[in-house]
Amino acid sequence: MEYKNIFFVVEEGIATITFNRPKALNAMNSETMMELKAALTACKDDDNVKVIILTGSGNTAFVAGADIAQMQDMEPCDALAFMELGHEVLRLLETIPKPSIAAVNGFALGGGTEISLACDMRFVAENAKFGQPEILIGLIPGWGGTQRLPRLIGMGRAKELVLGGGQIDAARAYEIGLANKVYPSGQLMEETRKFAIKLTGMPTFAMKMAKDAINFGYDLSLDNANRLENQCCSQCFSTRDQKEGMKAFLEKRKPNYIGR
Repeated sequence: MEYKNIFFVVEEGIATITFNRPKALNAMNSETMMELKAALTACKDDDNVKVIILTGSGNTAFVAGADIAQMQDMEPCDALAFMELGHEVLRLLETIPKPSIAAVNGFALGGGTEISLACDMRFVAENAKFGQPEILIGLIPGWGGTQRLPRLIGMGRAKELVLGGGQIDAARAYEIGLANKVYPSGQLMEETRKFAIKLTGMPTFAMKMAKDAINFGYDLSLDNANRLENQCCSQCFSTRDQKEGMKAFLEKRKPNYIGR
């Protein structure tokens, strides 16, 4: 696929997807969302991709939201299709069997916050701003903000952001658990890539099982979630990486994982 609104690069096992609509502060329209879907599908199908990083071009915005210029004249049926596309793509991002990191540089508002929420981790620059300002234009979040946000930071804090339409800075995002790490702007990508490189050396099937256990066990009862964990853990014993990992531990050496 030809990408017009994103940059998509794979290097050293790390796929970097960069939103690139600088004049619109990287706002998401349907075309960009379809490009993101294509890039994520390529990542899912490529065994050479071990980790995915999402970021925005420049230092001003990660994604400043959905593209209001496209949305303003939508009828309900058009809006529903746009929201359903976003949910489909972000669910793909959330459940893809590879770790994903949002490197948030600048504004992550509305759809930008929602895209970051679908990633496994959020590493953010000191100038990052998060928010769900949809209420200020007569809407509510439409790509999972009313659902993923309270699950991550709690219902009260989520309602404060969604109902009040306000923004929070990087320090506050870290304080309430929305951000995993905060870095100076000039170090964000270097530090994010450093952690991504670490993840590329992990056993890939165990990473998939860990992500599945967390994602799909979260809303289950504790008994059922623990059963899921047991199944995911026991499946790891079918891999050569598990055998290598335990052998290396006993031999006091670094394991050589092969992704099988």
